[in-house]
Amino acid sequence: MSQTTKIQASSRASIKVGDSFYTVEWTEERTVDPTDDLEEERADLWDTANNEVDNQIKDILNAFKK
Repeated sequence: MSQTTKIQASSRASIKVGDSFYTVEWTEERTVDPTDDLEEERADLWDTANNEVDNQIKDILNAFKK
């Protein structure tokens, strides 16, 4: 029986600001202990990846605030 020891998630989004499009992406890989709750580890990884992309988008939007 194989056991999961690594998980990876990528989150990506594109936004349009004015006439320009910006695409941001975050990819993270984590080593997990086979005794950890895999569903919990996956959920945490997805939350981290999505939050990082959200923060990158906020940074872009803040740079263009007038």
